[in-house]
Amino acid sequence: MSDPDIAVLRQKIHGLSAEAYAETLRERLPDREVALATTPAEERDLLSRVQVATGFDVSEDDLEAAENLDLFACVFAGTGHLPIEAFEARDVAVTNASGVHGPNIAEQVLGSLLYFARRFHVAERQKGAGVWQSYPTVELQDSTVAVVGLGALGEAVVDRLDPFGVETVGVRYSPEKGGPTDEVVGFDDEQGLHDAFARADYVVIACPLTDATRGLVDADAFASMAPDTVLVNVGRGPVVDTDALVSQLRSNGIRGAALDVTDPEPLPADHPLWDFENVLITPHNAGHTPKYWERMADIIAENLDKLDAGDDDLRNRVV
Repeated sequence: MSDPDIAVLRQKIHGLSAEAYAETLRERLPDREVALATTPAEERDLLSRVQVATGFDVSEDDLEAAENLDLFACVFAGTGHLPIEAFEARDVAVTNASGVHGPNIAEQVLGSLLYFARRFHVAERQKGAGVWQSYPTVELQDSTVAVVGLGALGEAVVDRLDPFGVETVGVRYSPEKGGPTDEVVGFDDEQGLHDAFARADYVVIACPLTDATRGLVDADAFASMAPDTVLVNVGRGPVVDTDALVSQLRSNGIRGAALDVTDPEPLPADHPLWDFENVLITPHNAGHTPKYWERMADIIAENLDKLDAGDDDLRNRVV
């Protein structure tokens, strides 16, 4: 019996089954044998035989037996949970799911901006009370949006904002690279960063959690924002100082917030953020899309072709 080409591990994500993932890979790669692990023993056995494995995580113990493994395709955008040093020591490439979330999370951001611009939260409240009363709104057009993080997700957000006629300011680690926004500033450019916060009608957090971004939006950052600024966080909860956010909401320091991620997460039922009428909370839901496995399959298919050609410049490579 020949060894399979790809092993799909048991782990699932966003409520999508590993079985559906394996079937999607089979449809996308009809010339490759895709095996699905259903038990820990099967995972260990497949990892010892395949060239490519894909899933959420691999333990260091299981990696020890992965003698033929060349690539682990992580189905998550973040890879901080992986034993990176063990992968490096065994010369196993690691890729992530960067870009898979782009369209759906960008749509979530756009919906959040329109939610506050057209004040749908007011409409929801009035509907619940049976009140027919006109209320003022604003236009998204001609507003300024600061997008913190210009990776695949940030770029997808900016791309969808373009038809709305907004001014965009991007924040990234290497501002010299430029970007799709009208302006670009660096994380370490204190003046430029706070100037972006001060000018923004909307601040969109679309960056990963790193030492540089943890607590980036703190009391000092909120102090630079105008009272009509809306914060949208689809990145990671700890990028925003939650206590500072609650303080700003209580004092009308900002117009509101749309939070798909929080700190802590899950958000406790008795947390004060639940009580604000101008806070939209979704349970880390922006990443959900029925096309998740299709996009992962595209990444794996491209990288398999590169491996066959001896090209180690893999798409989304992190190790």
